[in-house]
Amino acid sequence: MQDKQPLLFDIHQENKDANVQELIQGLLCTQAILSPKYFYDELGSVLFDAITLLPEYYPTRTELQIFTHQASEIHAHFPKHATWIDLGAGSCQKAVSLFSSTMPATYVAVDISVEYLTNNLRDLQAKYAAVSVVGIGMDFSNSLTFPAALQEQLTANPILALYLGSSLGNFNPTDAFYFLQRIADLCKTGQPGSGLIIGIDLVKDVDTLERAYADDLGVTAAFNLNVLRRVNSLLGSDFDLLDWQHIARFNVQESRVEMHLQAKRDLVVNWQGHQRHFKKDETIHTENSYKWTIENFSSQLIKSGFSNIRHWTDTKSHYALFWAS
Repeated sequence: MQDKQPLLFDIHQENKDANVQELIQGLLCTQAILSPKYFYDELGSVLFDAITLLPEYYPTRTELQIFTHQASEIHAHFPKHATWIDLGAGSCQKAVSLFSSTMPATYVAVDISVEYLTNNLRDLQAKYAAVSVVGIGMDFSNSLTFPAALQEQLTANPILALYLGSSLGNFNPTDAFYFLQRIADLCKTGQPGSGLIIGIDLVKDVDTLERAYADDLGVTAAFNLNVLRRVNSLLGSDFDLLDWQHIARFNVQESRVEMHLQAKRDLVVNWQGHQRHFKKDETIHTENSYKWTIENFSSQLIKSGFSNIRHWTDTKSHYALFWAS
């Protein structure tokens, strides 16, 4: 008897031309920028998984501690026999760790790196044969429109949207509002009981924040530099990783950690008929990670169309999990 295989959809491949144009526009800005979504090729996804194991990087283990210590109360809000939509699923381990308390009927893993999803989902489907496992490779930052073949499955049961690991911090507050609106609209297509569980990193002391994004081992630096390899692959550019160094700093006014790549010398980068001169110490802004207060994020959820907001924090109030209907 042949083993059950997960369904896989690769929507991301349809947007290659748009990605190239976005990269070119970002590199030609006065302050050069790259979207953090370009971190997540297969190597970048592996490097991020390594970051979550670092002692300096508290969000992943703190989120797990909250789920563990307050499991019964949190899982009481999860709809039964639901379709779980795991946004930014990566290795899928954050969501799968919850299966022992609440089992989904269908598990839909959504990630920009379909290559990284594929092997993880095959193993997952083999282990949980009773669960329908689906993988979708897509950039969900601008759209949450799923393949028509999935729509009936999505609307047949309650929907539990999961956005774990504080990834919402990559969105500025305005974009976060519109993204949460799209999740709320998605949940409304499901049966009664649908909702969102989301991890949010909270404002805290600057040293803790900056060390989480600039570890002693240099894994975060490798993760940041790897985006230049990705850009070279997509644009045919000639970035030399040895010309750049990773920096991370907390912008108090904007309440965000910023990651940059800083030029070590004056240099020129070429691609597809374009070039950009970078002066020594000039940067490419690669990521923001906004930090919230409980009050501000609760208000954001309500404005976005959610209700029945609940939250749980760790003992230090470094991190929070929110449930919203």
